[in-house]
Amino acid sequence: MKSVGPGEGVASPCPSGPEARVAARERLRGLAAFGAAGLALSAAGVAGYGLPCPWRVLTGTLCPLCGATHLGMRLLAADVPGAFAANPFVFLILAGVTAVTAWTLAELAGASPPPRTPALLRGDRLWAVLGILGLLFAVARNLPGTPL
Repeated sequence: MKSVGPGEGVASPCPSGPEARVAARERLRGLAAFGAAGLALSAAGVAGYGLPCPWRVLTGTLCPLCGATHLGMRLLAADVPGAFAANPFVFLILAGVTAVTAWTLAELAGASPPPRTPALLRGDRLWAVLGILGLLFAVARNLPGTPL
């Protein structure tokens, strides 16, 4: 049985090399697709072709994403406070997406990788955290007298 010395057999906390570049390119493709979809929906909203929220149509309450098209329209008009007011939850998610995009571009340009993401915010856990936060936001924004 071979003994494992310090640092052997353990994934580096900040991977580098060809595998990391491939992962960064894949991440960038996903971010670009996300951005293109958001831009298309926002541009459609500016042109007067907004899509109604199915949840709001059925229940009369606001879902966590209600206002995202208005947020995008306000960002296209460079109205950052208006964008935040349209949907603070999605605005903060977009801030995180912007940071990940910047880190990914810097990594592809040769900079060292960003700090390791906490385990709570990796993989399926990230979606669970976003789902729980989205649910809490939806409940809070539908309470009487809430300015969300």
